[in-house]
Amino acid sequence: MKQQLEGFLCQSLVERVDYRATGYRYLPDKIGRCYITVDKKEILNFNNENTLIRWFQTEQEIKNDPHLQISISAEDIDGVKKETCGKVPEERLLVIAKKRKISDYSKDMMEAQAVLCKSDFYGAANAFLSTPIEESLESKDILINIFALVDRRVGKKRLQDMREMMKLKHPIVQYFYELRCGN
Repeated sequence: MKQQLEGFLCQSLVERVDYRATGYRYLPDKIGRCYITVDKKEILNFNNENTLIRWFQTEQEIKNDPHLQISISAEDIDGVKKETCGKVPEERLLVIAKKRKISDYSKDMMEAQAVLCKSDFYGAANAFLSTPIEESLESKDILINIFALVDRRVGKKRLQDMREMMKLKHPIVQYFYELRCGN
């Protein structure tokens, strides 16, 4: 995957941007690290050690906040009903749908804070490699945006046209945009 991603790097960033992933096969408590470097400096780190704890804490904060109302639509309940093949009692469907929605909200909050894990990196890389560049540039996922911005298929004209849109993106996406525009 690293070779595929680096194969899409624009010529000016080939020696500068590097994707790194370490893993420890024989140590189950050592999941490994995943990070992106620019000029041999670590820019974005996907640290698994604390991510799951922070995700759980975020879920608990959302669940215990009395002022936060989670709206569950009929579509959410129907989705749970389809996944469980109708084997779950009706009163539990709402509980399951609400739990999933809270989990999704907490994941979105963590992504907005750039608290990502190694599996997020691999998922975004697979999505980027299998979607057209136009969709990758418009994606809400910050990793897919980063992969697309440093892609050789994105020209200077398209980058200039994206200047206003980049002001609304996450700061790390803006960093890679400036890095690419500077070359």
